[in-house]
Amino acid sequence: MESLVPSSPAVTKRMSRQPRRDTPQELAVRQILHRAGLRYRIHVPVPGMPRRSIDIAFTKYKVAVFLDGCFWHKCPNHTTSPKANAAWWRAKLDRNVMRDRETTEHLSALGWVVLRFWEHEVPTAVAERVHDVVMTRRQADAG
Repeated sequence: MESLVPSSPAVTKRMSRQPRRDTPQELAVRQILHRAGLRYRIHVPVPGMPRRSIDIAFTKYKVAVFLDGCFWHKCPNHTTSPKANAAWWRAKLDRNVMRDRETTEHLSALGWVVLRFWEHEVPTAVAERVHDVVMTRRQADAG
């Protein structure tokens, strides 16, 4: 397979400025969870998988929360396909999806509950789902 490269230095620069962490949705979800009394860690390395991290982790209860961007992770409702350098983008985004799947499977095999949400999901609904799962794991841990 030929080596694929970004279409231009300008595109590379623009895309590299996209936030990878602390996105508005991530900050909103974390704030809601914190106000609800839940304590968590952020950007926790995935055990045994270098260069991968959990957006919001409840390490004691093994709950991993990922807040995936619609473009970067190919949301089925909002994915777009760039026209310029289409082959490069398709390969890149497909690798992201494959990496997400591998990470989910790896963490699940280690006994983690993995929750994935899209960036377009309402932060209060995301936080409510996370809260429910953490509380269920907390109760199971106590009993």
